[in-house]
Amino acid sequence: RFAFSRPVILGGVTDNSAFRALCSREKLLAAFGPVPVRLSTANTFSYRKVDLPFQEYVQHLLKPQDPARLGSDTLYFFGDNNFTEWGPLFQDYVPPPFGIPGTGPAYSFGVAGSGSGVPFHWHGPGFSEVIFGRKRWFLYPPDKTPHFHPNETTLAWLQHTYPTLPPAQRPLECTLRPGEVSAGPAGHPGLPAAALARRSWLLQVLYFPDRWWHATLNLDTSVFISTFLG
Repeated sequence: RFAFSRPVILGGVTDNSAFRALCSREKLLAAFGPVPVRLSTANTFSYRKVDLPFQEYVQHLLKPQDPARLGSDTLYFFGDNNFTEWGPLFQDYVPPPFGIPGTGPAYSFGVAGSGSGVPFHWHGPGFSEVIFGRKRWFLYPPDKTPHFHPNETTLAWLQHTYPTLPPAQRPLECTLRPGEVSAGPAGHPGLPAAALARRSWLLQVLYFPDRWWHATLNLDTSVFISTFLG
């Protein structure tokens, strides 16, 4: 129903409690502090790449977005992961239990500060989840190109362009966040009993179809992962 038509949010389809426990600031720094990560500019085309130790990124660049700073001058850690070095972490990640025939999954992991994000762009289909924090999404269908500047940040677009849009020209929107679910007197329909026996982090998963325009905005310092279907 949704694979080729429109985005959809799926709730409680995976239990990533173990993965989340490994993604705290302390655990990530202990495991990957000296490991180089490849940063991209936070603009539509992400044409500039910078390699930096993960610890240096966290200490010096993981901070709120400066509203006056261009996306082309902002470095963002998302994707370009070295799967040899980050492989042990990804082994504990439980991806969404859905796929599209003829495609395989590829993970893209990131950590970013509040107010950061990527302006409008598009690519193939996939899923997005937030492990810590909250991420706002703005989406348009392939045939409705949004009005934006490719080097402007999503934060600047939200402050300057979004308020001028008539209601009919505004995007689809959602905010992804992790949700803690614990067993109640009536239980939780659709969840296995084993998941209800403990406090589980059951993530909201956003599925985005092929070639849908989207921009993202981290409302908090966030840890997130996408599963691209290619």
